[in-house]
Amino acid sequence: MNFPYFISRRISEGVESSFTSVISRLAVVSIALGLSAMILSYFILGGFQQTVKDKIYNFKGHLEITKYTLGSSFDDHHISTGPQFYEDLGQYDFIERLQPYAYKAGMLRTQEEVEGVMFKGIAENFDTLSFQSNIVEGRFVSFYDSLYSKEVVLSRRIANKLLLEVGDYVTIYFVQSPPKFRRLEIVGLYETGLEEIDKTMILGDLRMVQRLNNWADTVVAGVEVFVKEGVDIDQAEDTLFEGVDAHLYVDKVSDKYVQIFDWLELLNQNVSVFLMLILIVACFNMISILLILIMERTYMIGVFQSLGATKRQIKKVFMLNGMWLVTKGMLLGNFVALGIAYVQSEFKLIPLDPVNYYMHFVPIDWNFKALIYLNILTFCIVLLALRIPLGVIAKVKPVTALKFD
Repeated sequence: MNFPYFISRRISEGVESSFTSVISRLAVVSIALGLSAMILSYFILGGFQQTVKDKIYNFKGHLEITKYTLGSSFDDHHISTGPQFYEDLGQYDFIERLQPYAYKAGMLRTQEEVEGVMFKGIAENFDTLSFQSNIVEGRFVSFYDSLYSKEVVLSRRIANKLLLEVGDYVTIYFVQSPPKFRRLEIVGLYETGLEEIDKTMILGDLRMVQRLNNWADTVVAGVEVFVKEGVDIDQAEDTLFEGVDAHLYVDKVSDKYVQIFDWLELLNQNVSVFLMLILIVACFNMISILLILIMERTYMIGVFQSLGATKRQIKKVFMLNGMWLVTKGMLLGNFVALGIAYVQSEFKLIPLDPVNYYMHFVPIDWNFKALIYLNILTFCIVLLALRIPLGVIAKVKPVTALKFD
């Protein structure tokens, strides 16, 4: 039988009533707490990043096709989207769907307040299912076959500022020459939590903007491109830019909200620092605990040395013991982290203030690649750290050790 494995197993099984039992449990708990904290950090960070990105992508798409122009007016940005336009874009298999849109600057006016807004005209094929998570009250705009809809969805921020509710009517004055106005019915309120959107954006029928601008039914300000899941957006942008007409421009939505996306990337650095600190603490704990185990077993080390065991064999005994403690701690840590993540994902027990965090509860992203990576990283680094206290065994002399008990 393998001598180091046999002794290590007997040590692990026979510490129930000894001081070593307490130390071993501390080792398991410290590893479990550290690993579970790291796993939950990655799950929550990934969920937070994905939720914020989804809010932007659901509202704006991943890419935008617009007219290449130096004009500053929204009315200058318009393209023709006839059947051939959509047929040409249909050849790209990475495109999930296309949504035409148009913007029109205006002012909402009530008896007490006036608020500048940006009216976003959307078509009937707008993905209301994905946007439904942002609807906090009422419903989405209904579209009609013959006439354009006079329904509108406001952000809750604008509605609160103007003291408006679902079911109220509001007059919007569009900025053009001569100015025009429309009386609209508020059928719903949305909230993304993103100031860049909630502060000014309202949603209505695209055909209203087309009539106001005297555009044909096929003329729009641009087309939002939604790519399929897993597609590289940068590569999709390059491919699409090379394929569209020369007067068209393809731009990533992330470039228009660069501050938000850069901020999300900075969060990765914060989590990396947090990960490093936890690993350092876990290594320090395991080194301290293994040193205590070695000191407590000094007499045993002396006995084995006097019986002919090599220092390498004795080191292997404690290394196997440390590996067993690390493994138990990692199993417990995974169980705790996955359990907490599952409960939060299903029942949303931990709320958040959407004003500060852009969402109503702590999100969870089931990133199993990060889970595997963290387990491998923790196991390897902690085992490397365990080699440090094993050097004490080389300094133990049999005569001194036998007198140590």
